[in-house]
Amino acid sequence: MRLLNIFAILGMTILSLAHLASCHSNLNIETAQYAVNGQKLYMTNCQNCHGAKGEGLGKLYPPLTDAKFFEENRAQLSCIVRHGMQGEITVNGQTFNEKMPANPQLSELDIAYILTYITTNFAKSDSIYSHEEVQKALKDCK
Repeated sequence: MRLLNIFAILGMTILSLAHLASCHSNLNIETAQYAVNGQKLYMTNCQNCHGAKGEGLGKLYPPLTDAKFFEENRAQLSCIVRHGMQGEITVNGQTFNEKMPANPQLSELDIAYILTYITTNFAKSDSIYSHEEVQKALKDCK
């Protein structure tokens, strides 16, 4: 059974890389690697609330598919992932007010992986969140 799980994860990783390469031909290898690494972290830490495809959960948790939101809030996203969030947020014209828990267990690199996965797969951007960008953003958190 454990071997089957390993093959399933390996297969998902290969399919994800193939998907990224075919759908986003301008993605470089580093971006693809970040996105693949981010997939498992997303599934473990984010999927329960934001959905397998970033669709959100009704009126409780926002979707992660709004490219404009990601562009306009890029500098704050690392802080939101690490420290959580409470208060109103508007995404795709809909207001949400459910508390997002903090994720202090995630490293800076983990956050970079997750944000790259979200933006390349759900928000349809080819933008990488580098380790350095996340590191700087976390130092600037308010």
